Amino acid sequence: MLASFATVGSTIPLFNIYRAQDGFNSADISLTVVAYSVGTLGTLLVMGRLSNHAGRRPVSIASLAFLIAGTLTLLNVHHIGILIVGRLLMGVGAGLASSSLTSYIVDAAPAKPAWLASVASSQTVMLGLAVGAVASGALVQFGPWPRDLVHLVDTGFLLLAAMMIAVSPETVTRTAGVWRSLRPSVRVPVGARHLLPVASAVFLATWATGAFYQAFVPALVQDQLRTSSPLVLGLVFAAYMGSSAFGAPIGGRFTAAGAQRIGMVGFVVGWWIGLITAIATGALPLFIAATVLAGAGQGIATSAATRALLHGGTSADRAPILAVVYLISYSGATAPSLISAQLSGAFSLPQLALGYGALALLATLFTALSTHNPRTPAISESRARQAAKASQGNSL
Repeated sequence: MLASFATVGSTIPLFNIYRAQDGFNSADISLTVVAYSVGTLGTLLVMGRLSNHAGRRPVSIASLAFLIAGTLTLLNVHHIGILIVGRLLMGVGAGLASSSLTSYIVDAAPAKPAWLASVASSQTVMLGLAVGAVASGALVQFGPWPRDLVHLVDTGFLLLAAMMIAVSPETVTRTAGVWRSLRPSVRVPVGARHLLPVASAVFLATWATGAFYQAFVPALVQDQLRTSSPLVLGLVFAAYMGSSAFGAPIGGRFTAAGAQRIGMVGFVVGWWIGLITAIATGALPLFIAATVLAGAGQGIATSAATRALLHGGTSADRAPILAVVYLISYSGATAPSLISAQLSGAFSLPQLALGYGALALLATLFTALSTHNPRTPAISESRARQAAKASQGNSL
């Protein structure tokens, strides 16, 4: 999982090189974010349940194969279409990884501490993006072949990861229904559905911000914060994603509802006290500090929302629930990016940042007023009713 999303994050420090050498603009870069998100969304919608039937291991290896195809495509980027195709392939790989590898992690996690599975499954994505961005920034700035070396390194780690999975044990029994599982389906257990509106607000706002960092922060760092260093760009991106990963375990000390409130307050404070002010003043240290606060808040809130949705679910519920989590999350990344790409010609980057800040504020207010803890009895009662019906049917 770490190797998969490090590969995705490693492209970010190259965006300013593409802007300078190939004439790409912020709208072009935003469209690559859309292509990545569309690839992920489509894969989750069609193949989100595939690992329940085909097995975690083969589907996880397939996700790595798509990511390798994406990295090899990006070895020759001189046209925006090539970058879009490469990011689309990465999106397909990330979509498969988001359902199969996260389910694999949850299957293999120990029972205690209870928060470990949700933190590992939800925050390894953020940690991988952070590691990939920083390592790529260093390689681009100090290594040879700045446009290509990082993709070769990514390919090596993905191949190593595939070999490790190939010799790992399978955690589910393969069952019939592989082709049937490819029919688009979005399913959340009845007992967890009352949690979905608030979880959706959390995922939409925080992942929209992640997309903002991919699409617009490269230009902001260069134009507003006055640095063109790929390493600094990687560190700025990692400050958001990495602090999310390290902030997530803090949420385990609180109830799911309490952690979502605390996380979203930190997230919106980081946006409005720090990011908006830092962009207006051109203060890079303040921008990084605010990024860390917003990222930590995201980690607390998203891991708590994931923990609440997974609470009381069965093994068969995990892949569908996680698929829904990522469907909502990548929708939050896709829609604002598409809108922003269209508006980027009419509005400045600081003005677009205000729009993302407004989305963060609305999501925080909704979360603070509406969040609830999971109702374990409701899930148990649902299962009891299903078991009673099955028993009645068998007796008939």
